[in-house]
Amino acid sequence: MSTEIPRDHYDVIIIGYGPVGRMLALQLGLRGHRTLVVERQNKVYYLPRAVHLDDEISRVLQSVGLPPGVLAEAVEPYDDFYEWRAADHSTLTRLDWRGRGPSGWNVSNFFNQPLLEKAMDARVNAVESIDVALGWRAIDRVEDADGVTVELVDSVGQRRVISGAYVVGADGANSTVREWIGGTETDLGYFHDWLVVDLIMKSSDIVFDPPAWQLCDPARPTTLVPGGPGRRRFEFMRLPDEFVDELSTEESAWRLLEPWGIGPDDADLERHVVYTFQAKWADSWQRDRLFIAGDAAHLMPPFAGQGMCSGLRDAVNLAWKLDLVLAGTTGTEILESYTSERVEHVRHFIAASMALGDVICMTDAEQAGARDRQMRADLASGAAMPPRPLPRLGAGLHRDDAGGGLLSIQAPVAVGAASDLFDTAVGAGGVLLLAQPSLEQELSPDRRRHLDELGFRIVAFGEDGDQSHPQDVHHAYREWFASLGAVAVLVRPDFYVYGVAAAAEEVGALVDDLLAAVRVRSVA
Repeated sequence: MSTEIPRDHYDVIIIGYGPVGRMLALQLGLRGHRTLVVERQNKVYYLPRAVHLDDEISRVLQSVGLPPGVLAEAVEPYDDFYEWRAADHSTLTRLDWRGRGPSGWNVSNFFNQPLLEKAMDARVNAVESIDVALGWRAIDRVEDADGVTVELVDSVGQRRVISGAYVVGADGANSTVREWIGGTETDLGYFHDWLVVDLIMKSSDIVFDPPAWQLCDPARPTTLVPGGPGRRRFEFMRLPDEFVDELSTEESAWRLLEPWGIGPDDADLERHVVYTFQAKWADSWQRDRLFIAGDAAHLMPPFAGQGMCSGLRDAVNLAWKLDLVLAGTTGTEILESYTSERVEHVRHFIAASMALGDVICMTDAEQAGARDRQMRADLASGAAMPPRPLPRLGAGLHRDDAGGGLLSIQAPVAVGAASDLFDTAVGAGGVLLLAQPSLEQELSPDRRRHLDELGFRIVAFGEDGDQSHPQDVHHAYREWFASLGAVAVLVRPDFYVYGVAAAAEEVGALVDDLLAAVRVRSVA
């Protein structure tokens, strides 16, 4: 039975209640905007899909009250190497996924998506300004200068018309909202079929060291990684002489698991399905008051573990801009930066995923042999595969300087006698970071007031022993500032840098640039 919809009008209507729809709803709802999420299914989808998230996404979850520390049932921090191995299981290369990344959390984490969504769902239900409508499908819309009216239908044919100032499609690869927007897409023609097998482990005797590795065997390229606490995932590439219908059977799953010493006595088969990995994106993610995010906007191979991560970045990028527009603080022009920033960013991750796939998916024995020899030589010489890319945003709402468009860091800070990660100790959101308190004098009252209107805080780091300012506990911010050649860094609410000031006399101009970029009235 479909959910009752209590209102006729919302600030934002989100179509799709997966992780991206949930995150966007939380980002908007926690800012006080009346938000409706529409989902065609009558219940939460119960099977896993994505299994990996990085430290940046951990920080995003932290921003809505769901840091990994409270998600122990769903999320398992990873603290080991990720190895690539040849057909004989000898090491070809290893990626160091140990420790914490620049966003303050483990570089890599493996999770169970249904359990993560359950935690997100509970958080959504605790926010008064968010309504969730299950069992409704968006079938049509009428757009005008003031908003969008969406026609919904449920499984028994009941219809409902709801209006919103904006509509966002987080409705997956077959997005209805993307069809409404229209336009072209860039398809890189990348197609590989893989059987994805998810297991709930019953035996503790089966150990993989390290827990995540990639078997680069031309006879059967295979991925084996954790799938969240108590779970494992295997992915088996479909070979040219195999049919999808045959590969997708339960019998095929157990047959392919047998060489790994896993049978029905060792694990429960939670899911087995053949996916076609693709690489493409919509060229426009917005038309007027319509937007798309997540799989509705882009698809990528899973080899870099960045598909869902990219969708959650979309949500955070769009939310803070919609927040300012809905609050009347800025004009709608800032929304035009959404596509340009996110498309370019996603393209980097798609390219990285495809490059990894080109290495993994070799089925020609001679080519694979040459690959293995080169990788072994690189390993012996100390060369390693590059770490996860941290690309800049595309052109948009940031400066073209040493930091503009790059992801900011999060490190421990001390406030008084207590210390914690920056967002917990000081608070999340837009912030002007100053290397020292004396730089505060560069900010006129008008600049301070306008930053406050935008929701940006001013945080100056104090010298050791200065209890009136946050302390840079491990000097991580000092080192980061030095790497950027900066004395001030202006960080947007989505954790990406707007720009930097290299000297004290440039701090005021940095703030003025932001105010002009978002069309806040000029500063005297």
